[in-house]
Amino acid sequence: MLNHFSALINAPFGAIAISMQAGHLAVDLLAESPSKENQTSSDPLVNQTYQQIMQYLLQANTPFNLPPVMYGTVFQQRVWQAIASIPIGQTRSYGQLAEQLNSGPRAVANACGANRIPLIIPCHRVLAKNGLGGFMQGKKNGLNIKRWLLAHEGVYDYRKRSAYE
Repeated sequence: MLNHFSALINAPFGAIAISMQAGHLAVDLLAESPSKENQTSSDPLVNQTYQQIMQYLLQANTPFNLPPVMYGTVFQQRVWQAIASIPIGQTRSYGQLAEQLNSGPRAVANACGANRIPLIIPCHRVLAKNGLGGFMQGKKNGLNIKRWLLAHEGVYDYRKRSAYE
């Protein structure tokens, strides 16, 4: 369980931890909360992220309006930009993004896995060709969190499991 975070939001699926890591914003989705209380931060970017995530949890169609992320390889940044352009309530497959970027689905999946700010860059909206796909690099309960996020956005009934999972 995450021990180092600047802010914490208890969520229906567990919790969302927000921190600054090496000068960059990081958001971790947790299956269990390390605290019963939400915790805010005095860091302006962490606090802005906290406020926007709280609003998103209340109303899924709330867009994120945070400063751009400037870390990662050029390819990762291209993938993240494509993911960030997927509208709330819609999904794309790894293959569709790969075709859009003239790449391969595995490369897109690897860039998704390197995303340090899920929700802000909504990698939960990227699905496999024949099912839910991966999420959170296989961390425990990652797919349950992905189901919840998609259901929250009106995309997927998270209580159902597809035959492909």
